Amino acid sequence: MKIIIIRHGDPDYSIDSLTEKGWKEAEYLSERLVKLPIDDFYSSPLGRARDTAKPTLSKLGREAEVLNWLREFDGKIVSPYTGEQRISWDLPPSVWCNEKRYYDMKEWSTTDLISTGNAAKIYKETTYGIDALLARYGWMRDDFSYRGGEDKTIALFCHFGMGITVLSYLLGISPIVAQNNFFLAPTSVTTLVSETDASGCSHFRAIGVGDISHLYAKDEPMSESGLYPHFEK
Repeated sequence: MKIIIIRHGDPDYSIDSLTEKGWKEAEYLSERLVKLPIDDFYSSPLGRARDTAKPTLSKLGREAEVLNWLREFDGKIVSPYTGEQRISWDLPPSVWCNEKRYYDMKEWSTTDLISTGNAAKIYKETTYGIDALLARYGWMRDDFSYRGGEDKTIALFCHFGMGITVLSYLLGISPIVAQNNFFLAPTSVTTLVSETDASGCSHFRAIGVGDISHLYAKDEPMSESGLYPHFEK
């Protein structure tokens, strides 16, 4: 099984679509994706992800199935600085780096900060969505591994936070660690492949994370959308 996770192009959040640069990125991305043997396409319901998929799908004469759970990971917590709700990722290092529970895939959600919001609930909904999708292809989760399954390639057009969350779940990494330590640039391609041993036990391995070689090939600079130059205080 091969899973291709694609972040949307440079976003114009005001209209939930792409900037002029983002549309250019999506075109360059399509030139890459049409060469791959992708069996099925899936997309977030949000406009910026669906618009990123359009050039690829148009060239191939294909459609993407919209999965509501692929929307941006919008789990919230209460900010320790402002007392207001905010996303549960892109946290200052001082907030999470010295708390061991954040490094545990099962214990991260028990921390006081995460307990202030719905991040754990949204995470659980996301993992249900991932496993339900993989089950369509015969892949059944067994704690941290999988069994069975077809040899298919699927593409997911989604978002920074959601792409990282999918990656973390399939690799057995705490979402807090993954969401705060990885960056997926607009139109970046992250690829996971399954490996199966003689007993039939399978896991997923990342063979590329946040790859934007299709942009380098066109001398198109990387968008820094999603990188935060400073932390809230």
